[in-house]
Amino acid sequence: MTGGGVRIGVYVCHCGGNISDTVDVKRVVEEVGKEPGVVTAVDFPFMCSEAGQKLVEDDVRSGRVNAVVVAACSPRLHEATFRAAISRAGGNPYMYYHVDIREECSWAHEGDREGATEKAIRHVRMAVAYLRRAEPLSKIKAASERSVLVIGGGLAGLRAALDLAEAGVRVYLVERSPFLGGNAARLGALKVFPYGRPAIDIVRSLIGKLVGRREVTIFTNAEVEAVSGYIGNFDVRIKVWPRYFKGKCAGDLARVCPKRARDEFYFGVAERTAILLPPFEGAYPDIPAIDINLCDRCGLCAKACPSVDLSQEPQTVSVRVGAIIAATGFRPYAPRNGECGRGLPGVITLHELVGALNKFGGIRVDGRAPESAVFIYCVGSRQRRAGGEGANEYCSRYCCIAALDAALHLRELLPGVRIYHVARDIRSYGVNELLYEAAGRLGDVFVKYSEEAPPRVERQGDKLVVRVRDVLTESVELEIPADLVVLVTGMEPSDGTAAIAERLKLQRGPDGFLQEVHPKLKPVETALGGIFIAGTAQAPRGVAETLASASAAAARAASLVLRGYVELEPFVAYVDASKCNACEACISECPYGAIEIVRAGSREVASVNEALCKGCGACIPACPNSAIQLRGLTSAQIEDMIRSALGHGRSA
Repeated sequence: MTGGGVRIGVYVCHCGGNISDTVDVKRVVEEVGKEPGVVTAVDFPFMCSEAGQKLVEDDVRSGRVNAVVVAACSPRLHEATFRAAISRAGGNPYMYYHVDIREECSWAHEGDREGATEKAIRHVRMAVAYLRRAEPLSKIKAASERSVLVIGGGLAGLRAALDLAEAGVRVYLVERSPFLGGNAARLGALKVFPYGRPAIDIVRSLIGKLVGRREVTIFTNAEVEAVSGYIGNFDVRIKVWPRYFKGKCAGDLARVCPKRARDEFYFGVAERTAILLPPFEGAYPDIPAIDINLCDRCGLCAKACPSVDLSQEPQTVSVRVGAIIAATGFRPYAPRNGECGRGLPGVITLHELVGALNKFGGIRVDGRAPESAVFIYCVGSRQRRAGGEGANEYCSRYCCIAALDAALHLRELLPGVRIYHVARDIRSYGVNELLYEAAGRLGDVFVKYSEEAPPRVERQGDKLVVRVRDVLTESVELEIPADLVVLVTGMEPSDGTAAIAERLKLQRGPDGFLQEVHPKLKPVETALGGIFIAGTAQAPRGVAETLASASAAAARAASLVLRGYVELEPFVAYVDASKCNACEACISECPYGAIEIVRAGSREVASVNEALCKGCGACIPACPNSAIQLRGLTSAQIEDMIRSALGHGRSA
């Protein structure tokens, strides 16, 4: 549909004054109405309103218009609105161009009415030039597997997998540690606010509901080794490491093994052996595993238990899925030696406090219960970069809530303990404000320090002393004696997050966490179709937000795969075989591996896999013969738009 076949309607919005207060919309309509191919040009107070959409629908339904330009606000807000209106009227939604004359003209040039108006006219003329060469397009349909891969068996992975299974989706859950549960299981008996339940109970409940479902296949002690393919059809290779156990064993195997290491499940405050026993009641699987990196193959465990099999080898499993959810979790920030007193006796991290409370049922310093404790906030969060060193500039959000929760739990165990909170700010947002109020009522003291004067921790005899200038008392320097100092550490992306980002070619933000497309419009989607993110792989967050994001990711993945096919936008590259000489220049430029050489009759030519292509256009300038173009934005359209903006006529 080119040349005289295109009948363009232009609709210019006042946006209730947001546009018309600066841009002379009447003049825009008058000028663009003179453009070749334009059959109607009108202005309207609110184009996004029902009445405004009806203007477009009526003109398309009558056949008067078969291509539409709407000049209004950002296309992020209403491009989909008008494409839908055109579709309802029986038109082609891709014979459309949305021009932003609010953010780019009115708001950008508020004090220059003439300049803003001229710029708006040029932008709309470019849109008209684009549509004069436009072709009707249709969405690309591709068959989809009715299955989803969930990477990570922590809280987010368990919730997402269970939601998918309950929706009837086949699920492959991959967890690289020997047991499901992740960081949430390590919180143990500590109650999670506002649920009022121990974290371990939430984990047990999810595991209990998930295990045994016929829709779910669980791989523990495993990792995703490679991923290829595209939305609806991802080929995944999973490496499953041996547990070296064929079943359960009677007796205490931990006494048999001579090797020792810090126990990660309790954040390093206790020891474990090379034999990894199920860390909590209800753990899955309930079969031990051997840390082969620690094991020296002495064989003592094999003599004590016939289920030990040190001859087991790694296995590789291949599956095909329609979508992927990355829920790879986080790791706690590890303070440097000397940072806020790290390394001094009695100075521990919040996670180590949690580990001690769960492992030992309490905390002791120098063999006795502490009488005073100081929680120092923002350790490893909201840091200032200095001297080119890396720093976590972001707020970890959950830390304030977790610290208040742990302090209240500590007071339950030690009713007479004096607790001080030394913080830049307390960010117990939403319902979590109740924790802050409860701590205050119980007598906890809150001290506010500034970024320029962080607290200092020193050892004086058998006591710790925290020196800090309190902003709330006109920067009076306080000396707080303490038996225990707890560094409230934030979250960092897990090692698994970095590895999965590399394998899946996912974007990571400046903070290292996986990056969503848009925090409000597409909060769990990535730039790669069919791949979603959930939980603390995406950002620091607490239990409630982790569960919510996991369910959101599961809902998006389920809606994608349950239909059995996926619909993709048609803005992809295509090859004119008559011009192609199979030089492979386009292949080397494509970041998505969407182009390959195929045989077409007696010749070899490039061919585009439309499901893999993202329409980035990197291949187009690489082609020496102009044999490859982008549907919906050809080189000829771009050239016409540039000529129109410069006031020249269109090319032949």
